[in-house]
Amino acid sequence: MSDPIQPWPLVKQGSAGHPVKTLQYLLRAQGHPVVVDGIFGPNTNAAVRSFQADKSLIVDGVVGANTWTAVFIRVLSGSTGDAVRGVQEEFQFRNLSGDPSQGPQVDGIFGPVTDAAVRGFESALGLAADGKVGAVTWRALVSGMLSF
Repeated sequence: MSDPIQPWPLVKQGSAGHPVKTLQYLLRAQGHPVVVDGIFGPNTNAAVRSFQADKSLIVDGVVGANTWTAVFIRVLSGSTGDAVRGVQEEFQFRNLSGDPSQGPQVDGIFGPVTDAAVRGFESALGLAADGKVGAVTWRALVSGMLSF
């Protein structure tokens, strides 16, 4: 059976929009401070290269499968911080209402609203709806699955 989840996206300097903000939140969660602006510019490039060096990855500034796999942080109900903001950013990206007050707010607190969104997303993809954002759920989120 083939993997139904889309592959990790490839982002690099010059990329903008989705999933750059999520990457920036994850870099911050890993101790590499960057401004979360959705633009993969020189500062994000430097943070990616520093992160790659710290993790003994190929230092090329390109965020592909190996870098995504190293940068994501498993989060679940009760988690707080920038990795949670990354998850919440993904749901704001999918928010088609035009009203940013709808759905999980990007507040860094994995509470009941974020938990419900994660479980609903996992269920819609046919994954175990356990509310835990690990490798498969992160990959589905950042690859843009269920976005329009």
